[in-house]
Amino acid sequence: MVALVTPMLEDESVDYETLEKLIEFHIESKTKAIVAMGTTGESATLDFQEHRDVIRFAVEKSAGRIPIIAGTGANSTAEAIGLTQYAKDVGADACLLVTPYYNKPTQEGLYLHYKKIAETVDIDQILYNVPGRTACDLLPETVGRLASIPNIIGIKEATGDVSRVAQIKALAGDAFDLYTGDDATAVEFILAGGHGGISVTANVAPAQLSEVYEAALSGDAELARRLDVALSELHTNLFLEANPIPVKWAMAQMGLMNGAIRLPLTPLSEKYHPQVRHALQVAGVLSE
Repeated sequence: MVALVTPMLEDESVDYETLEKLIEFHIESKTKAIVAMGTTGESATLDFQEHRDVIRFAVEKSAGRIPIIAGTGANSTAEAIGLTQYAKDVGADACLLVTPYYNKPTQEGLYLHYKKIAETVDIDQILYNVPGRTACDLLPETVGRLASIPNIIGIKEATGDVSRVAQIKALAGDAFDLYTGDDATAVEFILAGGHGGISVTANVAPAQLSEVYEAALSGDAELARRLDVALSELHTNLFLEANPIPVKWAMAQMGLMNGAIRLPLTPLSEKYHPQVRHALQVAGVLSE
């Protein structure tokens, strides 16, 4: 699944024409689902109405051809409920809810936050744990408690800690979906029992990454690791600066969009251009 960028015009407004093209690109590339308005989609810099508009647009333009998972997390429980209800109302297939950032709730606060959203809005919900961004770690024990709520169906675990697969499985059961949010460790995450990933790299190499995931999901560790070698520089270099700075620059080099990004994020520093360009060339998505 792709954590989709939000393309912008030079005036930093949302570029809906290009967004539609990116949706078509992922449908053609056999991407399994699109996450709209996640971290990579610059959800933190779009206002509330823009956030809703992008979700609605993605649902309308996908027209049922690819599942749309709406990023609807917030550090306010009430705001997260509002966004999640909107996503359900416009026809999103599921929602991805990042842990409340900045206010650093307790594990009990996290449990009650997610429980209230799930019980208020009847739509499939995926937890999203990325403590490097949020200063808040959703621990496996809390995930296990939340897994008993019927419409909390899985987690995007972006710590890069592969050992959490076994920990969460033991507490949440095999029916609970485990998705990685860390491209660099995705193969090992899946081989350890994970079910897939929500990927930044998939913005630039969806077809190649799909082959890697399919090999890993089939249990062919040797093939998965070998195929992933060509993408390993992307997994690393797309995080040389804060996501989505490098991936937006990379997509501009590929001609998929321009590189416009919204403050306080800034375009990729020139010193990193050669590294990201080389990663694209090694992956086979940009010519020499």
